[in-house]
Amino acid sequence: MKFTIFKLQTSNFRFQPFSSTMELTPKQQIKQAIDKAQNILLVTHKNPDGDGLGASLAFYLMLKKLGKQATAICTDTIPENLKFLPLENLKKDFEGLADFVISIDVKNTTLDKLRYNIKDGKLNIIITPKTGKLMPEQVNLGKGKLPFDLIILLDVPNIEQLGELYDKNTALFFDLPTINIDHHASNEYLGKINLVDLTATSTCEILVSLFESFGEKLIDETIATCLLTGIITDTGSFQNTNTTPKSLSVAAQLIGLGAEQQKIVRSVFKTKPLSMLKLWGEALTKIQRDAKHSLVWSTLSYDEFKKAHATKQDTDGLINDLLSSAPDTDIVLLLSEKEPKMIHGSIRTREGIDAAKIAGLFGGGGHPGAAGFMLEGKELKEAEKFVLTQIRTYQERRITNGKIE
Repeated sequence: MKFTIFKLQTSNFRFQPFSSTMELTPKQQIKQAIDKAQNILLVTHKNPDGDGLGASLAFYLMLKKLGKQATAICTDTIPENLKFLPLENLKKDFEGLADFVISIDVKNTTLDKLRYNIKDGKLNIIITPKTGKLMPEQVNLGKGKLPFDLIILLDVPNIEQLGELYDKNTALFFDLPTINIDHHASNEYLGKINLVDLTATSTCEILVSLFESFGEKLIDETIATCLLTGIITDTGSFQNTNTTPKSLSVAAQLIGLGAEQQKIVRSVFKTKPLSMLKLWGEALTKIQRDAKHSLVWSTLSYDEFKKAHATKQDTDGLINDLLSSAPDTDIVLLLSEKEPKMIHGSIRTREGIDAAKIAGLFGGGGHPGAAGFMLEGKELKEAEKFVLTQIRTYQERRITNGKIE
C-alpha cells in the first residue's frame, strides 16, 4: 500500500504527494493500517505531558475495544499531577516484550528427544542427542524481534523528542510502518502516514474525530477523560490564546460522554506537591521585567531544583503563572536548568506575536502562543544573556518595522 503525506494549514486540506496511487484521506489511511495491524506500539515524547499521555492511553483503550494487541510505552517519570490517569496501561520499557531465544548449534548433531521441567523455580530444558554431542559453547542466548507490526507516534514533532527510546531501538522505527499524529507546526512528518493538524489545540483534539471514524460508542468515560486531559492541559484550562471554538466544542462533547472535567482540573491545576511550590516560589521571587522590550522572564538553576527536591516536571504550569502575573507584556520567558548545562526554555506570548518564531531562533518550535526550545552546553547565566539578547533584537526589529508578527 502506498501513502499520502497530509498537512493541514488552514481549514482546508492540502495534500503533498509522498507516493500515491489512491486518493485516501489520512484518516482513511490510518483506519486501513490499523485494520490490517495486529500488534500496535503507541509512543509519545520524552518528558510526557497531559496531551502525550492522554493521547497514548486513550488510543490504547480504543485499540483494545477493537480487539487489537497494543502497547503504550513511556520510559520517563510521570508527573505527579497526571497520576489520576489509568497509568496501569502504560509500559515503562521494552524489557520482556520480545521473546527470549535459546539458540543451539546442531549442525553436527542429530536430536532424539527434547523436553523440559521446572524445578526450584528454574526452567530446565533437556535435549537428548541421537548422534553426536552437545557442548555449552554451542548455546547462544538472545532476544527475538519485538512483536509489533505498526507504530503510532502521538504528539511527537521530531525524532529528538523520542529520546533514548529511539536511540536504543532505532532499527525498530526504520523497519516498521509509522503513523504520525500531531498538532505542532514544527512537526517533521516522520511517518508513512502523517495526520498533522496545525489548527488543533492538542493531539487529543485530533483523536476525537479519528476515533469516531472507527465506529459509534467507542469513546467511553475513561477514554473521554484521557482525551479531555490533553485538551485542558494544552490550552491551560482554556485560558491560553490557542483556545479555539472547536476545542471548546470538542471538550463539551467529551464531557457529554462522561469525561471527568472537575477531576482533571483539580488534579492538574489545584494539586501541587511541596517540591513544586518551593520551586515556583524561587522563580516568582526572581521575576524580572524589561519594559522597553515588553519582556518578563525568570530563571531556575540546577541547584534550585536540587534544593527543592523538584523533578523536571515541577515547572509544568509555571510559565502560565508568570504570564498571568504580567498581563500587559508581549513575551514571557522561563529558563530552567533541569540538568547541568541543559537549559529548557519556555515562551508564552500575547496574541499577535508568534512564540514559535521566537523559539525558532534557538532551534525550538511550538505554537503561536506557546513554544519551547533547548540549549545544550551552556551555563544558565550564559544562556540567559544569549537568549535575552536575541529576543530583544527580535522585539526591536518587530517594533521598528511597525508590524505585528
